[in-house]
Amino acid sequence: MDGAAAMLAADFFRVDCAVSMQRLYCLFVMEVGSRYVHIPEGAAHPDGPWTVQQIRNLLMDLGDRAADLRFLVRDRAGQFTASFDPVLAGAGIEAVKIPPRSPRANAFAERFVLTARPRSPTGC
Repeated sequence: MDGAAAMLAADFFRVDCAVSMQRLYCLFVMEVGSRYVHIPEGAAHPDGPWTVQQIRNLLMDLGDRAADLRFLVRDRAGQFTASFDPVLAGAGIEAVKIPPRSPRANAFAERFVLTARPRSPTGC
């Protein structure tokens, strides 16, 4: 299996809901080899325990396919607490933290954020 097929990329993006006037932050995990994106759910105030539960749910959804994955590339956001990486390690996936203030190191996730984030005419 090549490197891209064994890699995941994770990050958050925000969605401003016009109906509820609320900002939601969505965790997403991309399977880099296939570019398949998992978006479990959004939360107004995602914290460490919420993020850990979302990755547990994702691992359950992946089932046997999780055994083929080796790395998850992520940034150093506060939502990725110390209990996040051991959940991945239990499934045989190593969490790779990108250097501080280096979004290009997680280019697959950053590119998805640019495509997923809706653009307004004013560029906001």
